[in-house]
Amino acid sequence: MRQRKGEGGFSMIELLTVVAVMGIIAIFALPSVFRTSEDLRLRNDGRAIAQMVGVVKMRAASKFSRARLFVTLDDNTYFTQFWDRTANTWVTEGGPTQLSQGVQFGFGTLDTPPPDTQVAIAQSAACTDDGGVAIGNSACIMFNSRGIPVDGVGAPVGDNAIYLTNGIGVFATTLTATPLVRLWWSPANAVAWIRQ
Repeated sequence: MRQRKGEGGFSMIELLTVVAVMGIIAIFALPSVFRTSEDLRLRNDGRAIAQMVGVVKMRAASKFSRARLFVTLDDNTYFTQFWDRTANTWVTEGGPTQLSQGVQFGFGTLDTPPPDTQVAIAQSAACTDDGGVAIGNSACIMFNSRGIPVDGVGAPVGDNAIYLTNGIGVFATTLTATPLVRLWWSPANAVAWIRQ
């Protein structure tokens, strides 16, 4: 059989129909792609904070001094510091790490902490300067040279937490007095903590 000219291939209407169907599918898929990337940014930042808590604990032990994770709540950055006993001052290691776009420190409208972590939901206590004065808009998780979480005067504490949110979910890194680091997630609009 011979093919006639013009019978091979697809018509313009068929091509436009396929393109329209693909466009409709893409419109339905894009919101879930964006939500997934927002969720990944939140989880990655939360896990980075939890890992940094472990690093700070090891730095305190290796330097035989106090070390802390310093969180600046108003500009969404964090960094590590250790106490220089000779100079009686906090020394910053490296530069500040910025949270991902759309992620900030906070817990939104949630009013209950993860189970068996804190009495009331709150960021860790404020950091102090070299003279022991609290620094506004900050939160600290500090360890002594034995790797035990302590407050500004050196007393052991067990209710440390750093909360991150992107408006959709809340990711929490909590630290007990033992010191056990736990990761939690909850939707931002209702308390439903799930241990990660």
